[in-house]
Amino acid sequence: MNYTVIQRIVGLLLMLFSLTMLPSAVVAWWYDEDAIKPFVYGFGVTFATGLALWLPVLRANRDLRLRDGFIVVVMFWAVLGSFGSIPLIISEQPSVSVVDAIFESISGLTTTGATVITGLDDLPRAILFYRQLLQWMGGIGIIVIAVAILPMLGVGGMQLYRAETPGPVKDKKLTPRIAETAKALWYIYLTLTAICALAYWMAGMSLFDAVSHSFATVAIGGFSTHDASMGYFNSPLIETVAIVFMLLSGANFGLHFMAWRSIRLKPYFVDPEFRAYITVLAVVAVVTVVYLYFTRTFGHFGTDVHHGVFQAVSIGTTTGFTTAQYHAWPGFLPILLLFISFIGGCAGSTGGGMKVIRVLLLFKQGARELMRLIHPNAQIAVKVGNKPMEERVIEAVWGFFSAYIAVFVIMMLLLMAAGLDQVTAFSAVAATLNNLGPGLGDVATNYAGISDFAKAVLCVSMLLGRLEIFTLLVVLTPAFWRR
Repeated sequence: MNYTVIQRIVGLLLMLFSLTMLPSAVVAWWYDEDAIKPFVYGFGVTFATGLALWLPVLRANRDLRLRDGFIVVVMFWAVLGSFGSIPLIISEQPSVSVVDAIFESISGLTTTGATVITGLDDLPRAILFYRQLLQWMGGIGIIVIAVAILPMLGVGGMQLYRAETPGPVKDKKLTPRIAETAKALWYIYLTLTAICALAYWMAGMSLFDAVSHSFATVAIGGFSTHDASMGYFNSPLIETVAIVFMLLSGANFGLHFMAWRSIRLKPYFVDPEFRAYITVLAVVAVVTVVYLYFTRTFGHFGTDVHHGVFQAVSIGTTTGFTTAQYHAWPGFLPILLLFISFIGGCAGSTGGGMKVIRVLLLFKQGARELMRLIHPNAQIAVKVGNKPMEERVIEAVWGFFSAYIAVFVIMMLLLMAAGLDQVTAFSAVAATLNNLGPGLGDVATNYAGISDFAKAVLCVSMLLGRLEIFTLLVVLTPAFWRR
């Protein structure tokens, strides 16, 4: 293990992350708010800590290995959540505990969107902007962004990219060099954010709300600057803009890159994961709208359509925006919507969940086992897009699914042991492990009412979801530390 190289990279990344606190200080100055001090102090502490880690190992130029990459990713996300909470701890408004501040910071950075803060409409704009910016940085992955810079500092980035990038196929790159891949992802992410902000603004949001909500939309985060979330605006046009960009952000960014490079939409239509992604969301949206209509929940078909479609896309992509109290909807709808968050977005997207490609492979593998019962001697390949998948990939998907279920059960039992009821415990784990945000029961609107122990458990759940379980679990195995 190259500990000096790990220390050097963590120091560099902390210094880089400290810069994200300065825009909020500028927002506080612009709106003449007494909220500059928390961000200046937060920047100073974070930058100084990063500098203190970096300087002693300044000349550590050994190559970064794969195992080192896993350590850097896990350490950085854990440390990031702690340091990201500093402005929230220092700030007088909102007044939150250390545990709550860390929970809010990790929720933002993991793009979960679960919040412990209420009264958002009365908070300083600098605090609101900071929460949104945390999600935006977490969406693309601070480490993937840094990969474009690290090669210039003499540190290879492929190991970090493989440890950070979600999905069952880790080695696929958009361009031959990893730095170019990171830059391509960054440009696509930045472009989508800018277009989304412009669309929100033209649809009727204020400039501040448009920029803030574009951060959360493209990051598939779900934080809002208002307690009522998207329902605050009561605008079908704004909700339509949100639906479009949630769908785009939940798709594989590699498809966006290929479509942009070829100036054609064909990459979307031929990709089996994208087709499955759109199909699942469309079916759930139709079921939701029809059930709302026949139960006369809103009493108007147009209202049923715009609430039903919005919530299906928002929760299915694990964004977590709300236009209505979906947890109070009749029958099976709240559970149905929560269940589709388990599928989540596509691999290589900012979405959470198990990812569409994994669920698609699990379905195809199940179909193959049924065929084997009928034809025991047949050689049947699992194909995605007419391409047979390697058995190693199928095994990895089943391994991930098994680990996911085991982690889910353990987390849920811990929450129930902490005093949460079954519905609250189940939905809280689902909402955090899938990086969704809003749950059911006592966590339907916020997480302020649960114990500190439960919040700590859910912080781990959010990190596991963001790092797709294996990245965090692998460093806890004895074999990882053996030479």
